[in-house]
Amino acid sequence: MTNKVITISRQFGSGGRTIGKKVAEKLGIPYYDKELVDQVAKESGFSHEFIEEIGEYASVTSSFLFNIAVSAHPMGLIDTMSVSDKLYVCQTNVIRDLAAKGPCVIVGRCADFILKDRPDTLHIFIHSDMEHRAERIVRLYGETKQTPQKRLQEKDSKRKVYYKHYTNCNWGEAENYDLCLDSGTLGVDKCADIICDVALMP
Repeated sequence: MTNKVITISRQFGSGGRTIGKKVAEKLGIPYYDKELVDQVAKESGFSHEFIEEIGEYASVTSSFLFNIAVSAHPMGLIDTMSVSDKLYVCQTNVIRDLAAKGPCVIVGRCADFILKDRPDTLHIFIHSDMEHRAERIVRLYGETKQTPQKRLQEKDSKRKVYYKHYTNCNWGEAENYDLCLDSGTLGVDKCADIICDVALMP
C-alpha cells in the first residue's frame, strides 16, 4: 500500500467514522477512533468523557466536563498551559506514535494536519448536504430538544474553531486534503471503496 496511513476528517453526521472503519476492515489495518481516545486518556490522565467532548472541538473552560478533567488529572493545573492545549499536545504525540507503528486509519482530531509532513499519508475529508446528515443523526442518535440542523451547525462550528486555533488552516477546505468525498451522493460503501482504491494505487 503506497499510502499506508489514512486520516479521515468529516462533517458531523456525514458517516466519516463508519467509512473509516470500513476502510480499515477492507485493508486489514488498525482503526483508531475510540481507541485513540482511550490511549490519550491513559497518557494524559484526563477523563474519557472530557476527551470525547473537547478533543476536536472549541475550547471549553467553564463546564462540568472541564471540572471532571481537572479533578481527574494527576498533576492538576500546575502550569500556564491551558487544559485544551495540554490535551492537544497529548493527542499529537499519540497520533504520531500510532502512525509510526505502521498502516492505520485515524479519524478526526486534526490528524491530517499533525501528519501533514509524512509522505506516506492519505488525507480524506467526508462531507454531505444538510438533509442527508440530519436524517443520519436522528436515525443513529435519536431526537433531542435541538433540531437536527442546529445540532449539525453547532458541532461543525466548534470543529472549525478548534481546527483553526491549532492549525491556522481552514477546516474542510479541499486544498488541505488529498480527496474530498460526498457521502450523501456516493453512499458510505462507495466512499470506502474509493478510498481503498486510492490507497492501493502504486
